[in-house]
Amino acid sequence: MIRIKKLKSLLAIVENSALGDNYLFRNLYADVNGEEKDILEDGALSCAVFASAVLLNLELIKKPHATVSGTVKDMFESGWREIAQLGPGAVILWEKIIFEDGKEHSHIGFYIGNEEAISNSFADKCPRRHHITYGTNQDGAPKRKIEKIYWHPELND
Repeated sequence: MIRIKKLKSLLAIVENSALGDNYLFRNLYADVNGEEKDILEDGALSCAVFASAVLLNLELIKKPHATVSGTVKDMFESGWREIAQLGPGAVILWEKIIFEDGKEHSHIGFYIGNEEAISNSFADKCPRRHHITYGTNQDGAPKRKIEKIYWHPELND
């Protein structure tokens, strides 16, 4: 009998995704009001596609998603729960930021330990390793606060 070790596999997949330039999650085309559009904006908005692909691969959600809200909804429907403490393999939801055009942007990724996370980088347009709060501002406050932390019981292997 073979049983996939989901936590170890999740961490390996996530860490391997950030080893170089990984453009697997860069584009997703949709019909938007009759016009074909890359809804991931060439990788700038790919965090949910990246996170949901990893979770789907390990059967920790039901389907892939292009939005953070859709990913989180599926996570709850698939047995994920909010937790208080970070642990390797946990999914992180960061606070929303507002772009210059006024659009709000949620962000999702994975905690890998040692105050590091991996998520899709807006600037690099592919998964990257970074500090869990993207470092601190001059006043010592986190650059981007963690809003929620999620865990699935199947990661307790």
